[in-house]
Amino acid sequence: MGKLKRAILPGMVLVAAYYAVFGGEYSWFELRDARAAVEEERADLGELERQIDSLRAWADSLQIDSVTLERIARERFGMIRDHEILYLFAQPRDTTRLPTDTTSAASR
Repeated sequence: MGKLKRAILPGMVLVAAYYAVFGGEYSWFELRDARAAVEEERADLGELERQIDSLRAWADSLQIDSVTLERIARERFGMIRDHEILYLFAQPRDTTRLPTDTTSAASR
């Protein structure tokens, strides 16, 4: 019986090691992938927190800073003060664009 214990014990250790590395829901590979996913999510969370901070600063500047508010009103909405003249410069049209091909549609 002593020889049987010596043969079974290393076999059980090998099976347990194999199962820990390759088998089961929490294998070494699964844990490695889960840790990588957690790190990726932490990086995404950090980026979102930076965006939130930036948006909060933007909102604060809109509520507090009248110069910023006036600049946005002028740039986005074309607002002007009394006795000012607004000049709008139109973008030139793309005159090099070819007209649509009407001959292929007529021949169908």
